[in-house]
Amino acid sequence: MTWTAPQVEIFSGSTAADERTMLAGYLAWHRSVLLHKCAGLTGEELARRTVPPSSLSLLGLVRHMAKVERIWLRERFAAEGVERLHPGKDVDFDDADPADAAADYERLLEEQRLADKIFASAALDDTFTHDGQVFSVRFLYLHLIQEYARHNGHADLLRERTDGATGA
Repeated sequence: MTWTAPQVEIFSGSTAADERTMLAGYLAWHRSVLLHKCAGLTGEELARRTVPPSSLSLLGLVRHMAKVERIWLRERFAAEGVERLHPGKDVDFDDADPADAAADYERLLEEQRLADKIFASAALDDTFTHDGQVFSVRFLYLHLIQEYARHNGHADLLRERTDGATGA
């Protein structure tokens, strides 16, 4: 049986709340948009590079965002000492294998869950140092929102080129 990415409802958060709720809500919204862009597609469709000469694919974006979430939350902030996902430049995009789509999708969900657990135990003003620069938890939220926003734009184009689907 061929795996197909599940249907996902786009998160609907508060438009008037405290800073923490707004940051978490916007991150949840962007995460759900990426998953929504993948919904209903098979591993083959997710891995398809529809905008040549770019190596981007929806599956590559799923793999990339799992890596980004892990690097910033688990590796850098929580200092968990976990192994780097898809090490090397563009490996997350270049080595996207349709046969691994279900596992890659589940890995993103797991990294999101673990990141949320870390966020829940930290204050926005908590900091960590990476490469001599101090970063706050507030920065982590903003950075992930920015990273998802950038790649959700790519996902819009990739999905449209895959099957014509448009919109959030």
